[in-house]
Amino acid sequence: MLKYLFMLIFLIPVSFFGGGWWVVQGLLYLSMLLYMSSFVLGSGIYNLGYFFGIDILGFGLILLSFWICGLMIMASGSVYNYNFFKELFLFMIVFLLIMLYCTFSSLTLFSFYLFFEGSLIPTLLLILGWGYQPERLQAGVYLLFYTLLASLPLLISLFCIYELFGGLGIYLLKGYDLLSVYYYFSLILAFLIKMPMFLVHLWLPKAHVEAPVSGSMILAGVLLSMGGYGLLRVYMLISKLGMKLNYIWISVSLVGGVLVSLICLRQTDLKSLIAYSSVVHMGMVVGGIMTLSVWGFSSTYTLMLGHGLCSSGLFCLANIVYERTGSRSLLMNKGLMNFMPSMTLWWFLLSSSNMAAPPSLNLMGEIGLLNSLIGWSWLSMISLMMLSFFSAAYSLYLYSYSQHGMMFSGLYSCSSGYIREYLLLMLHWLPLNLLVLRGDVWILWM
Repeated sequence: MLKYLFMLIFLIPVSFFGGGWWVVQGLLYLSMLLYMSSFVLGSGIYNLGYFFGIDILGFGLILLSFWICGLMIMASGSVYNYNFFKELFLFMIVFLLIMLYCTFSSLTLFSFYLFFEGSLIPTLLLILGWGYQPERLQAGVYLLFYTLLASLPLLISLFCIYELFGGLGIYLLKGYDLLSVYYYFSLILAFLIKMPMFLVHLWLPKAHVEAPVSGSMILAGVLLSMGGYGLLRVYMLISKLGMKLNYIWISVSLVGGVLVSLICLRQTDLKSLIAYSSVVHMGMVVGGIMTLSVWGFSSTYTLMLGHGLCSSGLFCLANIVYERTGSRSLLMNKGLMNFMPSMTLWWFLLSSSNMAAPPSLNLMGEIGLLNSLIGWSWLSMISLMMLSFFSAAYSLYLYSYSQHGMMFSGLYSCSSGYIREYLLLMLHWLPLNLLVLRGDVWILWM
C-alpha cells in the first residue's frame, strides 16, 4: 500500500513545475492502472502494511477516488486556460487524493477518523479558492461546522472504546458489541451528516452550488461515499442496538427522500437540482445500511460507486453549459439541443443513469436496496414507490427542460464541445455501465 502512497506524495512537487498539469494528470491515470492490477476479490485484508491494508470495500472506493481525481483535472480546463493558480489547484487535488487514499485503507478507527476529517481541509480550500460566487465563504463555514460539530462525539467515543478494549483495529473489534445508547448515537452521527441524511443535509446543496466543478465532482463522487463507508465499518460494534433503534433513521431517510425529490422538481438552478438528487440517492443508501441485512450492505456499496460516477458526470455537464452561457439557471438554459446538439446524447445518457435505468450500476444498487427495505418492512413500499417515481420525474424534468423549448434569444449561435469534454463524459459513463457486466464483484463483496 505504501508504494502508491509514495507515488502520490512525490506528485506534490511535480504539480509546482511548469508543465506539471499534464504530467500529474497522466500519472494519476497511470497509478490508477497500477492500482487496478492489484485487484482484490476476497473479504480478507490484502496489501497489508503497518497501518494500511485494503479489502474489497476499500479497493473499490480508492479506485473511484483515483478515477474522479484524474477527471477533476480534466474537467477544470478553465483553471488551466486562465492560469488561475493552477499549481496550487493541482496541489489541492493531489493532497485530497492522499487523504482519501489513507481514509479508505486505514486499519484502525483512529487513523480513519484522522484522514476522514483531513479530507475536509482541501475540499474547503477548493470551494473558497476556486468557487464562483461571493457566498462561497458562507457555504464553506456551513460545511465546516456541520461536519466538525458532529465529529467531536465520534472522537470522544473512539477514545472511550480504546479505553475499554485497548485497541482500535477495525478487524480486531469484530467480536465486540457496545450496548450504550451514547456510543450508538455518537458513532453514527458524524457519518449520517457526511452522507448527508435528510434534516442534516442543508450544507450539501450550498457547498455544491458554490464549489467549482472539481469541488462538486469530488463532493458528489467520493466524499459522500465516505459516510457510507464509515457506517459500514462501525456497525459491527453496535449491531445489537441497531436492531432496536434503526427504525428512526430508516423512516427519516425514506420520508426525507420523497420530500427532497419533490424539492428537486421545483429547482431552477442546474447545480442545486443535481445536488438535491444526491441527497435522494443517499437517503436510500442510509435506509439500506440501517436494515443491517446482507442485501442492504452489499447494494449500498454498489449504489455508492454508481452514484459517484453518475452525479460527477452530471456536474460536468452543468459546468460545460455554464462555461458557454454564463448561467446555471434552467430559465436561461433552454433549448440546448439547438445550441449544443452533440451534447444532448450525453445529457440523455447521464440523466437516464441518474433515474436508475438499465444497464447502470445505479439500477443494480437500487434493486438490492428495494429488496432490503421491503424485506425489513413492507410499509416502506409506499415511500419507495413515490421515491422511484419522483426520481424518474426530476431526471426527466432536468433533461427535457434543458434540451427542449425556445432558446434564449441572446444565444444566436451553435456551440460544439471540445474533445476533452467528450472524453471526460465518456470516462464517466463507460465505467458506470460497463461495471455491471461484473456485477457479482460489487454486490457480493461481503
